Amino acid sequence: MLTVIITLAIVMLVLFVLFKLFGWSLKLFFKLLINAVIGAVILIVLNLVGSLIGLTVPITIISSLVVGILGVAGVILVILYTLLF
Repeated sequence: MLTVIITLAIVMLVLFVLFKLFGWSLKLFFKLLINAVIGAVILIVLNLVGSLIGLTVPITIISSLVVGILGVAGVILVILYTLLF
C-alpha cells in the first residue's frame, strides 16, 4: 500500500513539473490529480477484493498514469490489459 502512495506521488510530481515547464493550466493538473487519487483508491479496493478470487492488478507508474488521465475508464482499461496479457 505504501508503494502505491509513493508511486502516485512520484507520478503527480513529474506531471506537476511538466505542467509548470510547459506553462499548461494548473486547473487541468488538479483534475488529473483528483482522477489519479480516485483511480488509485479503486485499484487498491479492487486488489483487496480481487485477491479473494485471484484477480490482482499491478499498480505501476504506467497504470497510475493511465488511471490518472482516464479515471474510472483507465481502471477498466488496466483491468482488461491485465486479464489479456
